Amino acid sequence: MTKELKPITIHRDKSGLITTPKIDYVFNEDGFIDWRKMIKPEHLVSNRQRTQEADVSSLEDKDLLILLGGIKELAQVRGYSSVEYSVKSPARDYVVATCMITWIPNFETEGRQVTFSAIGDASPGNTSSFAQDYLGPIAENRSFVRCVRNFLRINVVGQDEVGNAKTNSASQAAVSAAGDFSPKSHLASLMKSKGITFDKLKLKLAKEGYEKASEIERLADIPNMKVFELIERINQVKK
Repeated sequence: MTKELKPITIHRDKSGLITTPKIDYVFNEDGFIDWRKMIKPEHLVSNRQRTQEADVSSLEDKDLLILLGGIKELAQVRGYSSVEYSVKSPARDYVVATCMITWIPNFETEGRQVTFSAIGDASPGNTSSFAQDYLGPIAENRSFVRCVRNFLRINVVGQDEVGNAKTNSASQAAVSAAGDFSPKSHLASLMKSKGITFDKLKLKLAKEGYEKASEIERLADIPNMKVFELIERINQVKK
């Protein structure tokens, strides 16, 4: 006879921690939750780009990858009120996604609601196999994984963030032929096509009150988030 399954009502205490169902939280010496240790072993796999060892219990964090299911589980345990995405394609075959998560209050945020965001990108140069046909969803997943990982202070890379090294090296020639898909290289190419010099760009940023304008000596000094914004703006500029 099949046992009837019933929905579970989640209850949290004043600290924002789940009391029902029972969650075995792991705390570090500072009294904060060690979210890295909250990842279940079944959600960890070895990073085959770094090691051929399959036993995850014997590997260091740098040699591990987190499965998407583990990231989703951590996010649910931590608790959030909304997840929003902004997906853009600043160039052909290049997709950038920004994930913004609003986390519910808990003792780690001093009882305040916190909104945190992160970006993820996808192109033929950093994806492989069938994933190259789904650049939007791949970029979206990567932004979600990075948003959760960075907010929860987890240094283990998500499996969705890593492409296949062998396939990528083989496809890199095609990527190079079509153009460099790194954000800053694309910005440089776009500026050249529009007749915009670096000095003009820096002067424009300074006039707009960009606080880091004085620190920029080359395109590599511009944060990726600002690069994505500039690419979108320059695409609308006439030569």
